[in-house]
Amino acid sequence: MEHLLWVDDIEKIYGGRRNVSRALAGVSFGVDKGEFVGIMGPSGSGKTTLLNCISAIDTVTTGHVYINGTDVAQIKPEHLARFRREQLGLVFQEFGLIDSLTAYENIALTLTINQINYKELRVLVAQVADALEISDILDKYPGELSGGQKQRVAAARAIVTQPALVLADEPTGALDSRAARRMLESFANMNKRLHATILMVTHDAFAASYCSRVLFLRDGEIFTEIRRGNLVRSAFFKKVLDVVSLLGGDTENAG
Repeated sequence: MEHLLWVDDIEKIYGGRRNVSRALAGVSFGVDKGEFVGIMGPSGSGKTTLLNCISAIDTVTTGHVYINGTDVAQIKPEHLARFRREQLGLVFQEFGLIDSLTAYENIALTLTINQINYKELRVLVAQVADALEISDILDKYPGELSGGQKQRVAAARAIVTQPALVLADEPTGALDSRAARRMLESFANMNKRLHATILMVTHDAFAASYCSRVLFLRDGEIFTEIRRGNLVRSAFFKKVLDVVSLLGGDTENAG
C-alpha cells in the first residue's frame, strides 16, 4: 500500500555553524489512509517541529515530506494556503474559532471559501456534527460553549472538507479530563465512521492509547514504535506507559 503520508529522512537544523541545534535528525515513517497515529516524546524531542514540517508551516533542512504523492517542499509559497485548505485539517490546542460566527458558521467557513454549494455544505456539516455529537450546539456562538465543545467544533471544522490528513497538536491540552476523554472518543469516531486519517502529537499517554500506532521521538529521532493491534485500549495504555517510563518521562499524571 502506498503511504498517504511519507516522511523521508528529514532533518531540521536551526542556527549557524557555531551554534547548531538539530531539532529533527533523519526522521522517516509512513502513515497509511485510515490510520490514527500518535507522536509522543519528552519536551524538546521534536514533536511539534515534525508536525510543523509536515504541514509546511516550517520547512525541512534536508529530506522530503510527501502527502498524496506531493512533495510539500516543492509547493510554491503562493500555493501553500490552498494546499493546506484542500489537503489538511488542522486542530490545535487553542481552538481558533471566530467569536462572531456560530458553531455552524465556523465549521462551514472553509466550505464556503471553497465555493461548495449550499445543499452539499449543509449535508457535510450535518455529517461531521453528528459524528462529533455537536448537532445540538450548532446555533451557539463560541462564547456560549465549553472548552470541550469548542474543541469538537474545531475538529469538525478540520474534518468537514474531507482532507487527506488531519494533523492535531495537543488537542486535549487545554481540556479537563472529562472533556479530554470525550474529545478523544470523538477523534476515534472520526477515524472509524468518517475514515479520517489522523496524526496526533500528544504528551499524554492516555490520549495516545486511543491511537492504533504510536511513534516515540527522542532527541529528534524515532526511538521506537508500538502498535495497538487487537489490544483493548486499557492494555495499550499500559504499553504506552512502559515506553514513556523507558524514555524517562513523567508517568505520574499521564492518565
